[in-house]
Amino acid sequence: MKRLPVPQRIRRLDAGAAIEIQWDEAGHAGTYGARDLRLACQCATCRDEISGRPLLDARLVPPDVRALALRLVGGYAVHFSWSDGHDTGIYPWEFLLSVCPCPRCAAERRGSDA
Repeated sequence: MKRLPVPQRIRRLDAGAAIEIQWDEAGHAGTYGARDLRLACQCATCRDEISGRPLLDARLVPPDVRALALRLVGGYAVHFSWSDGHDTGIYPWEFLLSVCPCPRCAAERRGSDA
């Protein structure tokens, strides 16, 4: 059985302009841009529930959007309150790890795309 990822630490950086997630004690950490996360929201307002097609118009998300607050959702996800007023999406750990922007994860994704 595959073990679900659980971060060791999650915190807002630069007044919420970025989110840092430390995935393990060995130093695997990713720093996610707030706007990137906001645009990746998987809620029913932002993404079609059947097709998965994005519904969110990226032009409507300010370039300086920030995570005003974060809270854990059970043991499997995090919820952000965004400065653009959006407050409904949750971000499961598995999804966040799959889009981890650290160099190691980015290289692994590039390798699997080849």
